[in-house]
This record gives sequence, structure tokens and C-alpha cells, in this order.
Amino acid sequence: MFRRTTWLTLYFLFAIAVMAQPAYAMHIMEGFLPFNWAALWFIVVLPFWFWGLRSIQKNIKSNPSLKMLLSLAGAYTFVLSALKLPSVTGSCSHPTGVGLGAILFGPAAMSVLGGIVLLFQALLLAHGGLSTLGANTFSMAVVGPFVAYGIYRLVRKLGGSMAIAVFLGATLGDLMTYVTTSIQLALAFPAQQGGVLASMIKFMGIFATTQLPLAISEGVLTVIVFNLLSTYNKNELQDLAVLSKEVHQ
Repeated sequence: MFRRTTWLTLYFLFAIAVMAQPAYAMHIMEGFLPFNWAALWFIVVLPFWFWGLRSIQKNIKSNPSLKMLLSLAGAYTFVLSALKLPSVTGSCSHPTGVGLGAILFGPAAMSVLGGIVLLFQALLLAHGGLSTLGANTFSMAVVGPFVAYGIYRLVRKLGGSMAIAVFLGATLGDLMTYVTTSIQLALAFPAQQGGVLASMIKFMGIFATTQLPLAISEGVLTVIVFNLLSTYNKNELQDLAVLSKEVHQ
């Protein structure tokens, strides 16, 4: 029953994403970054892709039944990051969806899933670009997941409830993605007066208008989805050590 429901969920999530309008459909759009910066971000994310592949292979080898959950985490990221609002010339604001997968499988795995999501969005939805894939992967699929996972683990270690940990992880992971994007754009396009810092503050200020409510909304939605998985896919979450075998909060 869960397998059939999951396939239906994946189908409808993909359908919603494909029907999304391509206008303003970009993280950092194709050709927007100078070549040297675009190349640098590819070099930076390569180690994370290798690490992520090893992490995914290890999880799937030890428990093949996790493939469906991994697909669901990827679909969740695909759909949420395809829902965009125009924000800054050459970019946009949207949820990221990486917090859920980071909490379930760890941040390294999301560098691969997020990179695949960004690749398909660039090819199918004109959302982002191939030349900027490295930069977009670093902000959304490296920084976002590592922040989300770190916040989640910290809150749990301090005794916070699962719901609060998931909410804060997803919300702050989303926000840090856009802080990183602002820094990337500022490095590539420093202001004539004030340089990188002034440019970064400008980009962050524009992003904040749309990204703050989106990040909070993503945090709430991620808690809802996580609770559903905790109910209907509890064994897999226990295998991943996300839920203990004795206690479910």
C-alpha cells in the first residue's frame, strides 16, 4: 500500500513541477556568472558529489528498501525548488526542499540528489543553467543540507522535540542557501562603491523580502511530511537511525 501511494505521490509531484511556468525560472541563470566563477564552483562541489555517491551507495547496499524513500526525498526537493518567485535579476526566490533529505540521509547524499534535481530543472524547466550548475549546487545542495542537518542534530542534542528540530533545520537550511547565493553573486559582481560587502547586503536585502516567508512555509511543510513518513514509513526511518526503535516523538 505504501509503495503504491508513494509512486502516485511522485507522479503528481512531477506533474505539478512540469506544469509550472518557466518565467523567471532560474536559481542563477545560464551564462549569468563569469566563466572563472562558474568553473570555480564546479571544482568546489566535486568532492561533495563523490562523498555523496559513496554515502548513497552505502545506504542502498545495506538496505535496498530505502530506494523509494530516497526517490521521495529527491522528488520533494525537485518540486519545492521549482516553485519560484521573481526576486533579483538573474535569480529568484523559492523553497529548496533539501532539509527533508538531509535529515533522512545526511547532507552528503543531498549534494548528489540536489545536483541531479538542478540538472533536470535546467534541462526541462529552464530553471538555472548548465554553466551555473556548480554554483547552484553549492548553495542549494551543499550549504543548505549541511546547515539543515547541523541545526537538526544540534536541537535534538539539546533536548528539543523532533518537530522543532525538523522545522528549524528546514527553515534555516533554506535561508542559508540564499545567504550563500547572495555571497556568490556579490563575489562575481561587487558594487562600484563598497565592493563585495555592499553588493552582498543589497542582494540579501532583496532576497529577504520573499525568502523569509518561503523558508518558514517550507519548515512547516517539512514537519508535516516528516510526520507522515514517521507514521507510514517508520521502519525505514528507524533503519536510518532518524527514529529510535523505542521512542517516537
